Amino acid sequence: MRLHVDQRHERVLQLVRERGSLRVAELAEELGMSAVTLRRDVEMLAAQGLVERLHGAVVWPSGASGPAPSAAPSAEGLVVGMVVPTTEYYYADVVRGAREAVEAAGARLTIGLSRYLPDEDEAQALRLLSTGADGLLLTPSWERGHPEPGEGLWAAEQEAPVVLVERWAPLGHPVAGLDRVRSDHAHGAAEAVAHLAGLGHRSIALAVQESPTAPRLRAGYAAAVAALGLSPVAASPLQDTPSRSEADRFERTLEYLCEGVAGGDVTAAIVHSDADAIVLIPRLQARGVRVPEDLAVIAYDDEVASLADLPLTAVAPDKHAVGAAAAKLLLSRLGVSDEGPAARRHLDILPTLRVRVSCGAAAAGA
Repeated sequence: MRLHVDQRHERVLQLVRERGSLRVAELAEELGMSAVTLRRDVEMLAAQGLVERLHGAVVWPSGASGPAPSAAPSAEGLVVGMVVPTTEYYYADVVRGAREAVEAAGARLTIGLSRYLPDEDEAQALRLLSTGADGLLLTPSWERGHPEPGEGLWAAEQEAPVVLVERWAPLGHPVAGLDRVRSDHAHGAAEAVAHLAGLGHRSIALAVQESPTAPRLRAGYAAAVAALGLSPVAASPLQDTPSRSEADRFERTLEYLCEGVAGGDVTAAIVHSDADAIVLIPRLQARGVRVPEDLAVIAYDDEVASLADLPLTAVAPDKHAVGAAAAKLLLSRLGVSDEGPAARRHLDILPTLRVRVSCGAAAAGA
């Protein structure tokens, strides 16, 4: 039998008074209510000073009669929702890191996939919340890795805690106030430039495929070229006119690099991604461009770089660490950690440069 709102409130107060502290998910299940309805009830009771709210938990007010609230609610039964574009390629390790951290805490991870479809991020997030998720890890399908003005506002309006994963927002945008964890791709690109410069290269090209990662790679590359006083190199034609297909991308990138090497304007290149580099290098060699003798190459991502015929030096974002750190941050927001962060956090995790053969300076044992 469905309880009237007053009866629900009375029952909530009774249970919280008896136990001192309860997670919202446990309370909703015990009362046979949806988590969304219960959160609304708890918000009303908290506004009246009858209970206190923590992220993911309801606590009997301090100083009131009843048992003392527990220091940190257990993660058992806690549900973390995660919305990602895909669980393939880059995001496989991100999801794996989040899942391991969530399960190690005794909680459960549920996944929603957007497949880069318009408006699907919000639809998947709301679906996860409606089915019991206590908080969200979000990787919205923002084309440039960040929201445009007016985009993504729904993410900042959620009552449940939200952590952005591999995404960020410009200052002043409402989403900029959310917790976030991301790979510092700009730093990764700058490290690649610095490594090539250390090998004596002064003219370094950047060839990137369009993705949410690309703007940060360009920013890090440009900053490092300027800081090290390197020779400017003409930008890839794909920067102004994106590719129409994979075949078009490979063909125009190949021409760009071959012309740069032939003209003496380019001696090294950073290629995103390593899968693209594996396709391009045999084509370069077929055109008479030797790697690394004529063109030193560093790939970005390190998903399959070590498996190439010519093992590729690559920048490796620590995707597993990003997923794990984001999950731990969200769990702390949900009151699982004894020392959860009070202030919002923006955490950047630095990629690692793994030196192999393709840049002309293979590391021992690499």
